[in-house]
Amino acid sequence: MLSCRRSLLSQTIKRKTKNKPKNKTKVKTHKKVSRTRDFIPENMHLEDNEEEVGFNLKSSAPSRSHGVQPLGNLYFNPGAINSRNIGLGTLQILSDELVLEILGLLEGTQLGVLATVSKSFYVFTSHEPLWRNLVLDNLKGRFFYNRSWKVTDISTFHPSFDVSRSARSSGLRVRDFYSDYLFQSWLCANLEMKPEWLERDNIIRKRGISVDDFLTNFEEPNKPVLLEGCMDNWDALGKWDRDYLVNLCGDAQFAVGPVKMRLDDYFSYADQVKEERPLYLFDPKFAEKIPTLGSEYDVPVYFREDLFSVLGNRRPDYRWIIIGPAGSGSSFHIDPNSTSAWNAVIRGSKKWILFPPDVVPPGVHPSPDGAEVACPVSIIEWFMNFYDATKDWKKRPIECICKAGEVIFVPNGWWHLVINLEESVAITQNYVSRVGYLC
Repeated sequence: MLSCRRSLLSQTIKRKTKNKPKNKTKVKTHKKVSRTRDFIPENMHLEDNEEEVGFNLKSSAPSRSHGVQPLGNLYFNPGAINSRNIGLGTLQILSDELVLEILGLLEGTQLGVLATVSKSFYVFTSHEPLWRNLVLDNLKGRFFYNRSWKVTDISTFHPSFDVSRSARSSGLRVRDFYSDYLFQSWLCANLEMKPEWLERDNIIRKRGISVDDFLTNFEEPNKPVLLEGCMDNWDALGKWDRDYLVNLCGDAQFAVGPVKMRLDDYFSYADQVKEERPLYLFDPKFAEKIPTLGSEYDVPVYFREDLFSVLGNRRPDYRWIIIGPAGSGSSFHIDPNSTSAWNAVIRGSKKWILFPPDVVPPGVHPSPDGAEVACPVSIIEWFMNFYDATKDWKKRPIECICKAGEVIFVPNGWWHLVINLEESVAITQNYVSRVGYLC
């Protein structure tokens, strides 16, 4: 999965500070469009006296890191000089992405030294994904998350350093630093889901239908459906809250992104995290590790024919336990090996968007052979820049919110995106039936 950042080159977004709630950001749109390829949205400009519209920030959102502003603000600040360029010197010709790519080759101590060179390097070396990569590369899953990735790295490798000072300080504030890339990373990490992103619910919902009805009306025509009541007898539905899972398997190691973590440590991370792409627990061997988990759910009757079962232990991974905080999820993809899937929510709720096989979602660019997919860096960024683009399409996506006790059927070949609206626990399974294989 490749990712690309859509620029905010022509946008101005400011935080209200006078007689306004601190978690409100408002946006004014203009008609002029930037010339920077097709990654630039319509101009957006915020002014203090305009009616508030647009995006709300999470109540827990911190102030913008180090005062970074979107590049569009520079055009509305006559006489200002981008301090980014001054502090980078001859490196100012490099894009922000390339600067960060180079800094990603350094170790934490080297980043700390570089941060003292100039205010620009201080801002760039404070970019949280740099420290996230260091922690995951050096510690794998053997870390205890402490407020931020940077603090986690420092407290682990330099325990004598008093990291509590960073909690009492907001850090160095830098004036007139303009960067679309850095600002949007912060913005996507702190945006609330807009109500209009959650309103549309056009999926067919069914309760108590027969297997024949499911095959005839949904699996054969390759149509999504949300099924109610088919997991009511699961022990998991009544048991799998956080306390139960921690008591049962808090010390067990589960797959979390590129590493394995203790479940207890992952929950500690999930409670504190404020980033645009939270780590997602997505483990295919949960039932082998903790047999009790495998015994407390049943495959719904509609999905019990699976041709891959003839492969026995040689079959590809096909079932996963999924746990994640609000904002975590999966960007647009098609399930592999011509499989269909079902996803059962045990705790929390998930927003789903699905496109049929012949409709590529906006902002998503698959390679000719489908082996790679380029898409926005984060799910929130896709909603910000592309969700509204589908309103006038003849083939609009199927959308829904799947809540605890509900199961969604994702047919073979359908593009789908899912984001957790709150901390969620789910089981998902891929399968191939005789009917689905022929679709």
